[in-house]
Amino acid sequence: MVFKLTWSAEAKETYNILKNDPSQKKHYNAVKKTLKFLATNPRHNSLQTHEFTSRKGPNGEKIFEAYAEQNTPAAYRVFWFYGTGTGVITVFYITQHP
Repeated sequence: MVFKLTWSAEAKETYNILKNDPSQKKHYNAVKKTLKFLATNPRHNSLQTHEFTSRKGPNGEKIFEAYAEQNTPAAYRVFWFYGTGTGVITVFYITQHP
């Protein structure tokens, strides 16, 4: 099943910043690849998807964390939840790991 990706305003803004900043090309490519895997298989091994229990979605949804980068200082992570309809994933937040 291919999932339709929807975006929070904050996630879309971060994605566009990465996309439009040449110095962020490496991070952008990693996040873009993660989103492709997420759309086709949210449980893909390279994503290391797991539930993020510290926070809930806007309507109490379970939030999941997927790794865009590993073994990299300030590696990017994509936080997401299953959307309101079947086959929908909402990209909630894109950020660097502290």
